[in-house]
Amino acid sequence: MGPGGIATIIAASSLLVIAVAISYAVIRVGRFIDEAKASLKAVTDETTPLIEEVHTTVTLVNGPLQSFNRITKNVEDISEKVTNATSGFLDKSGPALKVAGALVSAAQLGKGRTKKKKKAE
Repeated sequence: MGPGGIATIIAASSLLVIAVAISYAVIRVGRFIDEAKASLKAVTDETTPLIEEVHTTVTLVNGPLQSFNRITKNVEDISEKVTNATSGFLDKSGPALKVAGALVSAAQLGKGRTKKKKKAE
Protein backbone atom coordinates (compact mmCIF):
# COMPACT_ATOMS: atom_id res chain seq x y z
CA MET A 1 0.00 0.00 0.00
CA GLY A 2 1.38 3.29 -1.08
CA PRO A 3 0.97 6.80 0.17
CA GLY A 4 -2.16 7.25 -1.98
CA GLY A 5 -3.84 4.24 -0.36
CA ILE A 6 -3.03 5.52 3.13
CA ALA A 7 -4.41 8.95 2.19
CA THR A 8 -7.56 7.27 0.88
CA ILE A 9 -8.00 5.33 4.14
CA ILE A 10 -7.49 8.53 6.19
CA ALA A 11 -9.96 10.45 3.99
CA ALA A 12 -12.52 7.65 4.18
CA SER A 13 -12.20 7.36 7.96
CA SER A 14 -12.50 11.14 8.38
CA LEU A 15 -15.61 11.10 6.18
CA LEU A 16 -16.96 8.29 8.38
CA VAL A 17 -16.34 10.39 11.51
CA ILE A 18 -18.04 13.40 9.88
CA ALA A 19 -21.01 11.22 8.82
CA VAL A 20 -21.32 9.80 12.35
CA ALA A 21 -21.17 13.32 13.85
CA ILE A 22 -23.81 14.59 11.43
CA SER A 23 -26.08 11.59 12.05
CA TYR A 24 -25.67 12.07 15.84
CA ALA A 25 -26.63 15.75 15.47
CA VAL A 26 -29.63 14.86 13.31
CA ILE A 27 -30.78 12.25 15.84
CA ARG A 28 -30.42 14.76 18.71
CA VAL A 29 -32.33 17.43 16.78
CA GLY A 30 -35.04 14.86 15.98
CA ARG A 31 -35.37 13.97 19.66
CA PHE A 32 -35.48 17.65 20.56
CA ILE A 33 -38.26 18.24 18.03
CA ASP A 34 -40.19 15.22 19.36
CA GLU A 35 -39.82 16.49 22.93
CA ALA A 36 -40.91 20.00 21.91
CA LYS A 37 -43.89 18.51 20.09
CA ALA A 38 -44.91 16.52 23.19
CA SER A 39 -44.50 19.61 25.42
CA LEU A 40 -46.56 21.73 23.05
CA LYS A 41 -49.29 19.09 22.98
CA ALA A 42 -49.33 18.97 26.80
CA VAL A 43 -49.55 22.76 27.03
CA THR A 44 -52.32 22.82 24.44
CA ASP A 45 -54.24 20.09 26.27
CA GLU A 46 -53.96 21.99 29.56
CA THR A 47 -54.83 25.42 28.20
CA THR A 48 -57.94 24.39 26.29
CA PRO A 49 -59.99 23.69 29.47
CA LEU A 50 -58.51 26.80 31.08
CA ILE A 51 -59.64 28.96 28.17
CA GLU A 52 -63.10 27.40 28.36
CA GLU A 53 -63.27 28.16 32.11
CA VAL A 54 -62.19 31.75 31.50
CA HIS A 55 -64.86 32.07 28.82
CA THR A 56 -67.49 30.72 31.21
CA THR A 57 -66.33 33.08 33.98
CA VAL A 58 -66.42 36.10 31.69
CA THR A 59 -69.90 35.12 30.51
CA LEU A 60 -71.10 34.77 34.11
CA VAL A 61 -69.63 38.15 35.06
CA ASN A 62 -71.09 39.91 32.03
CA GLY A 63 -74.67 39.06 33.07
CA PRO A 64 -74.60 41.02 36.35
CA LEU A 65 -72.61 43.81 34.71
CA GLN A 66 -75.29 44.22 32.06
CA SER A 67 -78.03 44.38 34.70
CA PHE A 68 -75.91 46.85 36.71
CA ASN A 69 -75.55 48.91 33.55
CA ARG A 70 -79.34 48.93 33.10
CA ILE A 71 -79.80 49.96 36.75
CA THR A 72 -77.33 52.84 36.49
CA LYS A 73 -78.97 53.96 33.25
CA ASN A 74 -82.38 53.97 34.98
CA VAL A 75 -80.96 55.92 37.94
CA GLU A 76 -79.42 58.39 35.53
CA ASP A 77 -82.76 58.83 33.75
CA ILE A 78 -84.62 59.32 37.04
CA SER A 79 -82.12 61.86 38.37
CA GLU A 80 -82.30 63.73 35.08
CA LYS A 81 -86.11 63.82 35.26
CA VAL A 82 -86.00 65.05 38.88
CA THR A 83 -83.53 67.76 37.93
CA ASN A 84 -85.69 68.87 35.02
CA ALA A 85 -88.84 68.84 37.15
CA THR A 86 -87.19 70.79 39.96
CA SER A 87 -85.70 73.40 37.67
CA GLY A 88 -89.01 73.74 35.81
CA PHE A 89 -90.93 74.09 39.07
CA LEU A 90 -88.59 76.74 40.45
CA ASP A 91 -88.32 78.65 37.17
CA LYS A 92 -92.04 78.79 36.46
CA SER A 93 -93.44 78.98 39.95
CA GLY A 94 -93.03 82.24 41.78
CA PRO A 95 -95.29 81.16 44.67
CA ALA A 96 -93.06 78.16 45.29
CA LEU A 97 -90.13 80.49 45.85
CA LYS A 98 -92.22 82.60 48.24
CA VAL A 99 -93.25 79.53 50.23
CA ALA A 100 -89.66 78.29 50.35
CA GLY A 101 -88.49 81.72 51.49
CA ALA A 102 -91.17 81.82 54.19
CA LEU A 103 -90.15 78.36 55.43
CA VAL A 104 -86.50 79.37 55.61
CA SER A 105 -87.43 82.58 57.46
CA ALA A 106 -89.58 80.66 59.93
CA ALA A 107 -86.78 78.22 60.56
CA GLN A 108 -84.33 81.05 61.23
CA LEU A 109 -86.77 82.77 63.60
CA GLY A 110 -87.25 79.50 65.46
CA LYS A 111 -83.49 79.15 65.88
CA GLY A 112 -83.19 82.72 67.12
CA ARG A 113 -85.90 82.21 69.77
CA THR A 114 -84.35 78.99 71.07
CA LYS A 115 -80.98 80.72 71.40
CA LYS A 116 -82.58 83.59 73.36
CA LYS A 117 -84.34 81.13 75.69
CA LYS A 118 -81.07 79.33 76.39
CA LYS A 119 -79.29 82.60 77.17
CA ALA A 120 -82.10 83.68 79.50
CA GLU A 121 -81.81 80.48 81.53
